Amino acid sequence: LHVSELQQSNTIITSIMSNVIRYTAQKLVLCRPAAPAALHFQSYVTRAHPSPLPTAPIQDALQRLISEMDERHLHRSQRWENNKDKRVNQRSAYLTARGRPTHPSEEEVRKEAAEKEYRRMDESVEVALQLNLDPRKPGQALRGSFSLPHGNGKKFGVAVFTDNMELAKEALANGAVVAGGASLIEDIKNGNVSLTSFQRTLASPEMMPQLSSIARLLGPRGLMPNPKLNTIQPQDQLLETLEQQQSGISNYRTDKEGIVRIGIGRGSFGVDKLMDNMRELMNEIQSIKPESFGKGKKGKGGSAKGTKYYLKAHLSTTQSKGSVLVDLRTIDPTSSFFMTDPP
Repeated sequence: LHVSELQQSNTIITSIMSNVIRYTAQKLVLCRPAAPAALHFQSYVTRAHPSPLPTAPIQDALQRLISEMDERHLHRSQRWENNKDKRVNQRSAYLTARGRPTHPSEEEVRKEAAEKEYRRMDESVEVALQLNLDPRKPGQALRGSFSLPHGNGKKFGVAVFTDNMELAKEALANGAVVAGGASLIEDIKNGNVSLTSFQRTLASPEMMPQLSSIARLLGPRGLMPNPKLNTIQPQDQLLETLEQQQSGISNYRTDKEGIVRIGIGRGSFGVDKLMDNMRELMNEIQSIKPESFGKGKKGKGGSAKGTKYYLKAHLSTTQSKGSVLVDLRTIDPTSSFFMTDPP
């Protein structure tokens, strides 16, 4: 009897202890602190502190623009082929209704359409470089000209002003649109020579006083000869300068916002040649950097310490829908990542 009572007591004690342990475990679970919520930091973006725009290294930006040009050409050539029959039918119907005996027949129209392919437009590549300049201040209105290693892909008509008739004949033989002295000035003044027939001008120094009579016609169009653009040359250097101007020597100047817009070539150049032209452009802009620029207090040596010279750079093409913001580190000649891909 004593043994059975002991066994019964042990059973009761074991049951009580298991209940106590279960109850304590449940209390511990209920009292356990909850896991801390994930911390979310909201970026500080306001009108005064906008979120930074994505930038691209210069090589990637050029490659992106060229890829977009290829996609546009492919899309338009496919549309050209798909609409070929419709185009031929419309032209044939027009010639049948209003054509003359000398106009091509329907068979000739179809043959011509079958032989001709879609002509690709060789778009220009342009850079808009925003500098920390105020052109209203002395020394900060940049203007000049330079030659790109591979040219800019453009041909310009040039007018040459000189009182040497033999030199004027040689200039015409070398490709000048018009050349002459007082008689050419009178023709421009009277409207006999259109100002749209040429895009650039050259003059010898002795012709500058005579050009003052048509300065109001040439000046607003940017056609007035200027020593900063190397378009005022002695007679013995006019022919050499004429060849340079025709081959597409690039002129640049800052607008009222301190932006330089200039073409660096065509899409057909490829990335490597465009990179070479861009390198030459940035070296030119860096070489004419004014001693004092930017806003704020100036130090003894010119601009305040840490003042940026380059603010933004955008690349675009003739028919691109927008522009590509370029990483300034890859186009700043003073940067260790100049014309390379930064890490």
